[in-house]
Amino acid sequence: MGVIWPGQEGAISLRKDSLDSGAETKPQMGRLGRVIADYRSAYRRPWVMRAGEQLSIGQRKSEWDGWIWCANQRGQARWVPEKYVQRKGDSCVALCDYQAAELSVSVGEELIIDSEESGWIWCTNRQGRSGWVPAANVEILPE
Repeated sequence: MGVIWPGQEGAISLRKDSLDSGAETKPQMGRLGRVIADYRSAYRRPWVMRAGEQLSIGQRKSEWDGWIWCANQRGQARWVPEKYVQRKGDSCVALCDYQAAELSVSVGEELIIDSEESGWIWCTNRQGRSGWVPAANVEILPE
């Protein structure tokens, strides 16, 4: 049995049998969460890297462990999970496809959490928009 938000094209379903009832500290795929602190994305457009793409590594420091600043050959740059690239000096190669799209959220919004990476969660709101949100801004709802 699943939960589907009505009126949402390509609605996401939440299957109870896919939930891990044990861990509350790390979001589990398909869990529901509620925003407890507003977050506004610093970027207006998503940034995409493709597996095999050559990137340069910037010298910017992140407040989030596990993230590095990468730029593509067009000069566009975003934060990328460090384990998604293979470093080669001041450059790196993308090991997988990745989308750096942050989601602006407001207190009280419910989200479906898909994955967690180094203090951020990839989630989808009721309008069907997906993106990264700091994990500290979202509480996991009980089943």
